[in-house]
Amino acid sequence: MTESWMDGIQTPALVVDVPKLRENIAEYQRAVDATGTKLRPHTKTHKMPRIAKMQLEAGAQGIAVAKISEAEVMADAGIDDILITYPIIGRDKLERLAALNSRLRRLIVEVESLEGARGMSALAQESGQTFEVICEVDTARVDRTGFDYETAVDDIVAVAALPGLSVVGIFAYAFMSKREGMASSPEDAGTQEGELAVAVAEAVRARGVDLEIVAGGSSPTGRYVAAVEGITEVHPGTYVFYDTMSAFYGITQEQCAAAVIATVVASNERRACIDAGSKSFSTDIAPHAAPLYLDGFGRIVGYDHLRLDHLSEEHGIILDKNGDPVDLPIGTRLTIVPNHICPAVALYDEAYFVEGGRVEKVVIEGRGKRI
Repeated sequence: MTESWMDGIQTPALVVDVPKLRENIAEYQRAVDATGTKLRPHTKTHKMPRIAKMQLEAGAQGIAVAKISEAEVMADAGIDDILITYPIIGRDKLERLAALNSRLRRLIVEVESLEGARGMSALAQESGQTFEVICEVDTARVDRTGFDYETAVDDIVAVAALPGLSVVGIFAYAFMSKREGMASSPEDAGTQEGELAVAVAEAVRARGVDLEIVAGGSSPTGRYVAAVEGITEVHPGTYVFYDTMSAFYGITQEQCAAAVIATVVASNERRACIDAGSKSFSTDIAPHAAPLYLDGFGRIVGYDHLRLDHLSEEHGIILDKNGDPVDLPIGTRLTIVPNHICPAVALYDEAYFVEGGRVEKVVIEGRGKRI
């Protein structure tokens, strides 16, 4: 990315390096294809039907989304095989689910509690529909969502007995962590996640529930989950762009396809201030949360000696890591890769796609879809 195209964009702005984006999509697809497993990318990272269609054209079998509103955006764009990986709770959302179910070739929705499943079953009967559901299992004991690993088999069998629901599979999610007792490498974590998911699936099948899908995997672990015998699909998301925290699992800065460009608006020898703060980068992954591989709130491309040290709403303060004077004149444009790209993307209404020096503004249609 060079200043020739950057000069025409008002900052702060989200930019996408299209050749890197294409290569990331193609490389991950090749890796999963080599295992014989299917790839269903999670579009919560980019929230753009344009990129989802690039993933489908590369060989993905369908997409995953985080919220029903994101599913509606993708359906409006013509994508007709969608998995919602989040509990649908409440009458209003269930009615939207029924409307969406009636217009898609295939809609699968997550269930992680008997209470949620009963609500979905009631509306399925009322609307005369059948909802395909996939049950989330907390195999890694992340303690976020998902049936408890110890009781999951009984719970899934109970869901399958509810009228109007067709349990088509299970999925697991285990984020990478340095927490005690959790696998510390992507390969170990992915293998463990996949094996636990397959074990649950086999136990459920032994109870008479025929499962089509056994899924899991994030961007760090997905290719290793895919290699476990019995896994049918994986759901990575960040791999389209990668980000600063991706260095934890071996991603190089050359592979990062999305960044924020910002302008230095104030400067002295102690610090430089840019026009991008927490409303431009998010603080979802803070440096103190993972000091082994993060240093500041993003990587400043071409300035390894500098740190995006702290943020307020509209200000980002840059310091020298060694305490030396900061030499960034006012007006300097910087390219900064956020620590976590997913919440950063959600802060922008559009992205600037850059290829061969050409710039195209692309609306982030799934942005702000929180319900």
